[in-house]
Amino acid sequence: MADQSTSEPTIQVQALTKVYQMGDVEVAALRGVSFDVLPGEMLAIMGPSGSGKSTAMNILGCLDIPTSGNYVLDGDNIGQLGDNELAVIRNRKLGFVFQTFNLLRRASALEQVELPLIYGHQPRRRDRAREALATVGLSDRMKHSPTELSGGQQQRVAIARALVNNPSLLLADEPTGNLDTTTAHEIIDLLQQLNKDRGITTVLVTHEAEVANRTRRIIRFRDGLIESDSPVPSESAPGAIS
Repeated sequence: MADQSTSEPTIQVQALTKVYQMGDVEVAALRGVSFDVLPGEMLAIMGPSGSGKSTAMNILGCLDIPTSGNYVLDGDNIGQLGDNELAVIRNRKLGFVFQTFNLLRRASALEQVELPLIYGHQPRRRDRAREALATVGLSDRMKHSPTELSGGQQQRVAIARALVNNPSLLLADEPTGNLDTTTAHEIIDLLQQLNKDRGITTVLVTHEAEVANRTRRIIRFRDGLIESDSPVPSESAPGAIS
C-alpha cells in the first residue's frame, strides 16, 4: 500500500457545491463539502436519501461536474476538463462497480472485462482480461455469460472489469446491495484484499453499517453537508486492512 504519510491525496475536494435547477427552483444537492482521500485508503460514504452522497459519487466518478469548488483527481482539476477529457479520465483512472453489475447479457466474462481495454485502445487485451479474472478467482468461468453465473460471480466479473485498467480510484456504489449476506461478505473480503495487495484507493457508497465498518474511514452526509468524517475503530472492522 502507498505510504500515506508522504503522498499527495488521490482525491482533493474543496468547498464543493452542486445546484440543480428544477423549473424555477434551485435545489442544492451539495453545499460546500471538503475532504481528501489519500492513496491506498479504503473508505465508505453513507447518508440517508437526499443527503448528497449519490451526487458526490457522481462527481467523484466524473459523471457530473460541480457547480462551484474544486475536485482534483490524481492532479487533474476535473471541473476544468471538457467532455472528451472526462471520458479519458473515466476510462484510464477510474474503475466502477455497481449494485446491478451492469454486465452485457450475451458477452462472456472475458469479453466483459476486455471492454475498457477496447475503448482505451490498450495492448494485450485478452491477456490482461484473463489476469484480472484470475485475480478475482474466476479463471474457470471466463467463457460463461452472466446468465450462467451467480450474483456473486457476476459482481466478481464487474470488479475484474473495474480493475483491468489499473485505475487510480475504485468507486463501488452499493456493491453488495443485490447479494445475500454470505456472498456480500465474500465481495467485501475481495475488495479489502485488493485494496491491501494492490493499494487501490477505494470509495464505497453503502447504506449498510456492517459494510461501512469493514473500511477504515466513514464519511457521513446529511442535507448536502458532511455530518461526520471519522476513522473506523479497528475492533469494528474484522479483517480490515492494517
